[in-house]
Amino acid sequence: MNTDKFSTQLSEAVAGRLTQALKAVARDEQVPPERLRELVASGRAIIPANVNHTALNPIGIGSDLRTKVNANIGNSSVSSNLNEELSKLEIAGKYGADTVMDLSTGEALKEIRSSMLESCRMPLGTVPIYEAACQVDNTTDITADLLLQIVEEQARQGVDYMTIHAGILLEHLPLTEKRKLGIVSRGGALLARWMQHHGQENPFYTHFSDLLQICRRHDVTLSLGDGLRPGCLADSSDEAQFAELEALGKMVTECRKAEVQCMVEGPGHIPLNEIRMNMEQEEKICNGAPFYVLGPVVSDCAPGYDHITGAIGGALGAFYGAAMLCYVTPKEHLGLPNEADVREGLTAFRLAAHSADVARGISGAQERDDRISEARSNFDWETQFRFALDPDKARELRQEALDESAHEPTGEEGTQNDNDEENQDYCTMCGPKFCPMRTPKK
Repeated sequence: MNTDKFSTQLSEAVAGRLTQALKAVARDEQVPPERLRELVASGRAIIPANVNHTALNPIGIGSDLRTKVNANIGNSSVSSNLNEELSKLEIAGKYGADTVMDLSTGEALKEIRSSMLESCRMPLGTVPIYEAACQVDNTTDITADLLLQIVEEQARQGVDYMTIHAGILLEHLPLTEKRKLGIVSRGGALLARWMQHHGQENPFYTHFSDLLQICRRHDVTLSLGDGLRPGCLADSSDEAQFAELEALGKMVTECRKAEVQCMVEGPGHIPLNEIRMNMEQEEKICNGAPFYVLGPVVSDCAPGYDHITGAIGGALGAFYGAAMLCYVTPKEHLGLPNEADVREGLTAFRLAAHSADVARGISGAQERDDRISEARSNFDWETQFRFALDPDKARELRQEALDESAHEPTGEEGTQNDNDEENQDYCTMCGPKFCPMRTPKK
């Protein structure tokens, strides 16, 4: 994307919005504005900022910037409602999501999205084919015109980025027959069924130029979806996955020619030893487009703990160049996440992103770690809580430990009491007698 052309070739509103967003993101990222402008112009960084999303605080996404974390929310056809999803949105904001995707597939899709956009200060993403599927009795009745109509409507509403599975092609489908789990992407599966039924090419692929025109008018960022991502370790890094990635690489080129910002979505389930290779292949094939990865989930045997298996892979993925991590919650593979799941998933993935940023030497990344270390040395509990990724959790566990120890004898030191000022100078793991940081200060 050539940002120098925006002032003359794009609408005044879009051009003005981009200029403001560049300044804000450069300040937040502690990156010189000229450097950020170069990254956006080259397509190595993006700023999803629909001109119609008036509540937005823009962010930058790119491997040269701080690693971002996305939280998926949204209802399903069997669970949740508007109020519950707005509560999840509030939780996502409170616990540090950089972007949010509304993946609603149940009732009141437009109402939920509209309500989210009114208050959402984060970039909001969607998957338009979900709404298309909800508007027809049989998903094979979806048409290209319907898909483009929904993209246009969502763009006018203010959606900042959209996942479009344009890279899954008719020729790729036989490659999935060898898989243990086949196609696990909802959008990918819908399009695969449509192509098999009609014997025709993916409508997003055949109408990609029309799609780009809509996105350019509203400055909607495309998230080029991985409809053939592996859904288990047995299917990782296979021919189908990389065939789609090759197609997405060509679409990155088309996006840049059309001056439409884009990022590329990455694999779901891959073992640790394949993460670096996957990041390097995306960098090469997609010419440095920001990589947005789901996890990656590095083990298939931990239902209920997939926020941990995903965060392990996410940390390594971000270290090797992933620009944004899509969180996984404890409910992954089990059900629709609730508010508690959103909180746990976000904290796990923010930790993964932060750990990678520290290791990559991102400016300011280690500051909160150093502040907490200093506070620990001084037994300054409030500062420790303030700089924690989840301050509420830290406070909860500290209070729980104090409550549990309040009724337990502690030998020569007597009984611990939360109201005793002296007893604040240690945690209940070591107690005052064995605290290694407290003893030298006596």
